Amino acid sequence: MNKKSVTDVDVKGKRVLVRCDFNVPMKDGKITDENRIMGALPTIKYLMEQGAKVVLCSHMGKPHNIFDEKVKLNKKEKKAVEALPEGERAAATEEYIAKAKKNDPVKLTLKPVADRLNQLLGNKVTFAADVVGPDAEAKVAALKAGECVLLENLRFYAGEEGKDLEFCKKLASYCDVYVNDAFGTAHRSHASTAAIVEYGLVKTAVCGFLIQKELEVMADSLDHPVHPFVAVLGGAKVADKLNVISNLLNKCDTLIIGGGMAYTFIKAQGYEIGKSLVDDEKIGYCKEMMEKAKAMGKKLLLPVDAVIASDFPNPIDAPIEVKTVDIDKIPADMEALDIGEATMKLFADAIKGAKTVVWNGPMGVFENPILAKGTIAVAQAMADAKDATTIIGGGDSAAAVQQLGFADKMTHISTGGGASLELMEGKVLPGIACLNDKD
Repeated sequence: MNKKSVTDVDVKGKRVLVRCDFNVPMKDGKITDENRIMGALPTIKYLMEQGAKVVLCSHMGKPHNIFDEKVKLNKKEKKAVEALPEGERAAATEEYIAKAKKNDPVKLTLKPVADRLNQLLGNKVTFAADVVGPDAEAKVAALKAGECVLLENLRFYAGEEGKDLEFCKKLASYCDVYVNDAFGTAHRSHASTAAIVEYGLVKTAVCGFLIQKELEVMADSLDHPVHPFVAVLGGAKVADKLNVISNLLNKCDTLIIGGGMAYTFIKAQGYEIGKSLVDDEKIGYCKEMMEKAKAMGKKLLLPVDAVIASDFPNPIDAPIEVKTVDIDKIPADMEALDIGEATMKLFADAIKGAKTVVWNGPMGVFENPILAKGTIAVAQAMADAKDATTIIGGGDSAAAVQQLGFADKMTHISTGGGASLELMEGKVLPGIACLNDKD
């Protein structure tokens, strides 16, 4: 993916629209994790230092277009309404709309992000209370070189996710250069992530430093890995990673599968898995993948023992009684919630000899200290693999590595869960495909 970056274009005196990912966690109006803001700073600072007039945009959460007169149902709500008898659909629709209108826009405003950026960037950031309205227009027009404005939440407008042409034209009118630095949304084909370029409204479209790093480290490691290449997959469901498993088997030397998704593979081998997570519709697929690995001469490693309990912890971090059993000894009334010590060693030994390691998905319920040992073991093995390129593929794996204190030991932690998964699947990401090629 040989895409142009901000350093490949002249931005002095030009208006530059930067798609960031400021979808940060909030509590009581305060930002509780600044990682995404800090990740965007290098690109923003560079543009300001180069004398650009910087217009930042981002989404926050999943509002129901609450600034529009007509509130629309999201896909999940539409599906729920369509499943009801015809006579009940109108009332259900009105109920969803009433709930959406109660969704306080203050909870999803980007104003706290603007305030924090202002502190970090020497009071050179203003905030526009809309996106395509008079406040944004006025503040973009008033920008001077080296200054910055952050627009309000893009998803307050139906045109963002709907790729509305008029909405895209308005965004395009704010810029001479478009920069995408939001890898976390690069797999979405929305107005601000791809359509503004796809419609031909902006000719100069490049990536920021955050996406540039994702391409240079993660994408390149997947396309041209140094062998031995070990891929580690975890998380809950096989269905979430169907194409990832198949694609990685084509690329890696060893595929490690842990977490809840492992137990569909274990059941496919004919073992009792008790109350463990299982995707019965995917048992045939798991058999097919195991046969594929064998035919290709690839190692597919599964748990050989498991940490089990009678029930899932509630709350998730509550104390829980556990014991470790061999993988073929899980009782019918028990549930596997982490990998056991023998599996930890098996997985760690495979990682130890690798030159490239890519990991997506925890090995167990890492939020509970009693059930985090398997995830810690994998993270430790990657941290100890001194000569290897170690990549964490976003989502829960990134949260686990950061929470458990291994973040600074990894080569790269991806900023996008869904986007990194689609890269692992071998998919083309719209938010990257639309950018100018270097050639």
